Amino acid sequence: MAYFNLTDTLNYYSKFTARRAWNLYKVLASYQLSKLLKKPIQWGFPVSISFEPTTSCNLRCPECPSGLREFSRPTGMLQQNFFKETIDDIYKELIYLTFYFQGEPYLNPDFLDMVKYAHDKNIYTATSTNAHYLTDEKAKKTVESGLDRLIISIDGTTQDVYQSYRVGGKLDKVLEGAKNIVKWKKALNSKTPFVFFQFLVVKPNEHQIEEVKQLAKEIGVDQVRFKTAQVYDFENDPNQLIPTIDKYSRYKKDKNGNVISKSGLQNQCWKLWHANVITWDGLVVPCCFDKDAMHQLGNLKGQSFKAIWQNDNYKQFRRELMTSRKNIDICSNCSEGLTVWED
Repeated sequence: MAYFNLTDTLNYYSKFTARRAWNLYKVLASYQLSKLLKKPIQWGFPVSISFEPTTSCNLRCPECPSGLREFSRPTGMLQQNFFKETIDDIYKELIYLTFYFQGEPYLNPDFLDMVKYAHDKNIYTATSTNAHYLTDEKAKKTVESGLDRLIISIDGTTQDVYQSYRVGGKLDKVLEGAKNIVKWKKALNSKTPFVFFQFLVVKPNEHQIEEVKQLAKEIGVDQVRFKTAQVYDFENDPNQLIPTIDKYSRYKKDKNGNVISKSGLQNQCWKLWHANVITWDGLVVPCCFDKDAMHQLGNLKGQSFKAIWQNDNYKQFRRELMTSRKNIDICSNCSEGLTVWED
């Protein structure tokens, strides 16, 4: 299964318009100029955003605030009217929309209707799911919604290994959901969604890497991708999750034997120029590492998205990032660029 998929790539580029391409050029140029001058310059608007359908989840994964029920913010569901108002404000520049931040998207009863709305605006849409709710009916509606990319989390090829991280999960439900999607893609003669298994490599499952590739081939999903695990207390790793295979670990030992992140912390971050995250209740935060929305850059319930993108809070955050990123808490465990390996 190759990293490059021609059909999916062509589908992505089909979303480009002259306006979106020009906006992307402005964003890229301003980021490069910011690095050169070592001060933030922001032109254009995001080309990619993540919208959170819900913070609710049916599983209890040990490194997930949603799974652990340890959020400092309220649990709730994204409302259609609010979603549509926001999309109407930004869709002309927006290329890529991820329906995910925390929680299980399919728990929101209006989720696929919102996907369809974004699809009709010619935005590339993606989501990540634990696949427990991909019934035959939901799978059919997923294909019909126009969803472009479906990430199915599968972190084990046997129930005992799978549930060691996906606590409360049932592997047979995941496999059934994947088969339902593949079936309806064929039945409806649809090239979308592009479906891949995402395998979060942790110590308990690293011996099943080859097995998940074979499983994906048997079911007929398009690709397998391997993701490194974020461990909050990586210095101690209390849940024994850091894998022994160095390629799939975000961490390494320094010369003193201390566990550190591989990424390093340069005073720059592409995310702050081209993307951001919107919580179910309208808070705008810098990126997916701010799971508790502690760095609130604006609230869409009281201000337009475009006004927030250029407001003083955003300017100050970008300035701090370019001068002292190591002092920003959500950056300390960041592994941007080390997150996903693909086969």
